Amino acid sequence: MRLYSGSHQFSCGVDLHARSMFVCILDRAGEAVLHRNLPCRPEAFLAAVAPFRSDLVVGCECLFAWYWLADLCEAEQIRFVLGHALGMRSVHGLKTKSDKVDSWKIAQLLRGGNFPLAYVYPRRFRATRDLLRRRLHFVRFRSELLTHLRMSEAQINLEPSRKRFDHAPNRAGLAQRFPEGSSRSSIAADCRLLDSLDALVGDLERELVAAAKADDLAAFYRLRSVPGIGEILALTLFYEVPDFDRFDTVQQFASYARLVAPRAESAGKLGGSRGRKQGNVHLKWAFSEAAVLLLRNNPRAQRLHSRLVARFGKAKALSVLAHKLGRAVFHMQKRKQPFDAERFYREA
Repeated sequence: MRLYSGSHQFSCGVDLHARSMFVCILDRAGEAVLHRNLPCRPEAFLAAVAPFRSDLVVGCECLFAWYWLADLCEAEQIRFVLGHALGMRSVHGLKTKSDKVDSWKIAQLLRGGNFPLAYVYPRRFRATRDLLRRRLHFVRFRSELLTHLRMSEAQINLEPSRKRFDHAPNRAGLAQRFPEGSSRSSIAADCRLLDSLDALVGDLERELVAAAKADDLAAFYRLRSVPGIGEILALTLFYEVPDFDRFDTVQQFASYARLVAPRAESAGKLGGSRGRKQGNVHLKWAFSEAAVLLLRNNPRAQRLHSRLVARFGKAKALSVLAHKLGRAVFHMQKRKQPFDAERFYREA
């Protein structure tokens, strides 16, 4: 995890909430020159920090409300840094907790160079990334409804249908298989929701693909050149990491994508691993899916997987393959080159 190491005359810690924020500004000596509760209004924040703007850094935790503060600081040319919420909880801790104390602790972390950094996602892609994540929420809800249809069949001991219910025509007449009353109404409600979600998700996917092509057509199609990466996985990789230059090494990217297990070592002894859930869960999902899809109707990839199974075991082979795909995508996007199958399989 990276720490903020900049030196400024004033360090501003903001404990940010939906409607209020506690602001603490410390000078280089650690004295509080401002410690005040403010409403979440741009004019209130700018008025409070106005005497200190000549050499000021503003920091807050990476929670749901940080977008507007980051955009305001960017527009006003005030240095802004975002704190990794999990890292900040690990670094600092006091017996007493309040908004006032939290803002002071954030300012102290900034001043002392112990402020764990999170990524300030670019404003121009932010809304599209959030829409993509919202689509995933709808897709998962749709999966819950499909699971409920199958469970309902088993509850009343119906012969399971061999048709796939994720296809709308296969759901026609499904409710009539159930007894009249609440059971039938429940299945009919699920089917109505599924019909709406099918249309909604389809519309969102078309909008997202059009947005990605408008934002960076070449980068989007480079991702599509990887076997196993279709439109949705390409969208996920593109919008979760719009700028690969933020990573200096492929190891940094693999760690961020949760493709490696961090080591926990003390006194020369290995104590397992920790921090497996630090990083981007969407990238972990995308590369895991891509590793499975890569093996479909792909004899060359299947032979590679067989060698990995012989070396690492069946449980770990797919994880190794996902890590290899992550490394390939990193170098592709860094070098702006399409997928090189010969190199990918040769280096296995």
